Amino acid sequence: MRRPARPITPKYLQNAATAYLERYPTTAEGLRRVLARRVRKAKMAEAPIVADVERVIAEIVARFVAAGAIDDKAFAQTKARALHRRGTSGRLTRQKLKLAGIDPDTLDQAMAGLDQELDTDPRQREWTAAVALARRRRLGPFRAKDRKAHRDRDLAAMARAGFDYELARRVVDAVDSDALDEG
Repeated sequence: MRRPARPITPKYLQNAATAYLERYPTTAEGLRRVLARRVRKAKMAEAPIVADVERVIAEIVARFVAAGAIDDKAFAQTKARALHRRGTSGRLTRQKLKLAGIDPDTLDQAMAGLDQELDTDPRQREWTAAVALARRRRLGPFRAKDRKAHRDRDLAAMARAGFDYELARRVVDAVDSDALDEG
């Protein structure tokens, strides 16, 4: 037998938001989605829900933003930096940040901030990300043996990661890993 679902009250939503923020960095939109998902699950379980729940969620999110617990700009810069280090293309980074609820202006500022932090231009940033992905996934010159047989597979992996064909081809067809470092 299932236990009865807990009623959704402003205090419950506040506690859920606090617990979530203690564990995960997020955006204002991300927190709003988490709280809305809790409410949706409670509706399916036929739990009592506070009236005008959307307004309550908006107030809770606004309180955390005002307190500085949620900072979309800092989140975007940190996430962009982490994704770049992993070898994520600029295109895929933009897509992931947009999915996290970052608005286009903040997104542009984060990408420009990444270029400024790395002291590079977008093309050079893409090159270093592509090399990082190839190193991490052992593609192209980082593959131990049988490079020619896996060339198409390596190019496809680079394409799925969001890199354009010309850049992927240059990375995969590099003579060795030292040639990639020279750019």
